[in-house]
Amino acid sequence: MLASVTGQLLEWYEWSAYAVFAPFIAGALFNPDNPVSALLGTFGVFAIGFLFRPLGGIVFGRIADRRGRRFVLVTTMLMMAGGSVLIGLLPTFESIGVLASILLLLARVIQGFAHGGESATANSYIAEIAPARSRGLWGSTVFMTIFAGAFIAFVVGGIITSSFSEAEVQSWAWRIPFLLGALLALVALWLRVGMVESQVFQQDEESPAVAATSAHGALAEAPAGRSASAPAGRSASAPANRSALAGAPAGSSGPARIPHRGLGAESFSPDTLKPLSTPLSIVLIFFLVSGVAASNYTWTSYVSTYAVTQEGMDASGAYWALVAALVVGLAALPFWGAVSDRVGRKPVLITFAVGVMVTQFPLMSFIDERPWTLFVATSVALFVLSAGAALLASVMAETFPTAARTANIGLAYSLATAVFGGTTPYVNQLAASQGVPWASNLFIVFAAALALWAAFRLPERKGIDLTIVR
Repeated sequence: MLASVTGQLLEWYEWSAYAVFAPFIAGALFNPDNPVSALLGTFGVFAIGFLFRPLGGIVFGRIADRRGRRFVLVTTMLMMAGGSVLIGLLPTFESIGVLASILLLLARVIQGFAHGGESATANSYIAEIAPARSRGLWGSTVFMTIFAGAFIAFVVGGIITSSFSEAEVQSWAWRIPFLLGALLALVALWLRVGMVESQVFQQDEESPAVAATSAHGALAEAPAGRSASAPAGRSASAPANRSALAGAPAGSSGPARIPHRGLGAESFSPDTLKPLSTPLSIVLIFFLVSGVAASNYTWTSYVSTYAVTQEGMDASGAYWALVAALVVGLAALPFWGAVSDRVGRKPVLITFAVGVMVTQFPLMSFIDERPWTLFVATSVALFVLSAGAALLASVMAETFPTAARTANIGLAYSLATAVFGGTTPYVNQLAASQGVPWASNLFIVFAAALALWAAFRLPERKGIDLTIVR
């Protein structure tokens, strides 16, 4: 858990640092004679990095489903760190011309490819190692690393813009967060090398016959009246054995059941357990992630740029306002994850989608040149967003079977973040520059509407044993 979360945190810090320092990157690595074009170019590269995430999600997803989750999480950590070093050491546009922009694009392509594999594998891994009855809470940590990575990036942004003059930041200080991230990635890499493999993945690798034989053999050797999985001093029927048991023949009695982590088939209706077709599952997850991604990248990657370039807010004030708002978002994620473990996934997902549709326009209109307006608007937006973001890992794991879980998540998740996440800052900036900011708000509301439809269509599988998902 620590190794996975630490690595994700640093990867999301490196990813977010690009958006946080976008105005300075635009001036250093693009033609500074046209600031609007340079900023659009910077966000264009941001979007292209996202376009390579589906490819990374598919490639690394297949590798993770064959070689295991740990191998991919180590590899993607190395690639993200390498891309960060490249960005931090790039010569300026003034020095090498358009080649600076091309090398920046290459670095973001490497990071985008790695990020696709990282996101898919991390979502699978955390959901698979989590206790079933707390899967929503544990799964929320995946998105907590996204908010925490942005939090650290904005803290670093606030410190740098407060400690150096604007000319110094534009000249060289914007490179600090990328080089710092690459250095800290070595710590995360050391942790990940010692990670254990997901038990659900290992169990799925065994043939059903072998698994059943092993389980029955263990039960036969256990003392009478107690299953092999029950701790000493506890009967198998005691309440302490909270994880439901699946795999028993219908109508059977006695201890001849195979223990699994989570609720068994007897706890769900046939319609709920009925396998969704792979294309439908991918489309539903694509729509759900699209709603989360569009809102997330508006309120964590773009809104500070909007406040600075469109409303005239001081850059340092904007960064610190986002830092404070991200604390609200970080606290909201485990809250919504725990709520979903009690009331189910669907009510919380519906709350998220409807909340975004109702609040997007008024919250963006509330922001002016005063940093506190940015803090209030972003805090409310992140609280609402967290209701959907916290549940992504658990919902995706409860939708896709283990044998293809990471590959399918890699495709649906990465494609959604590419289409509705990576393009969002660009769409927002383009709409603002054309004097029609309402158009970008409409884009966010449309994505939330897609997520709402997906929330109604996805089956409610809260706490299900992941090995029976088909």
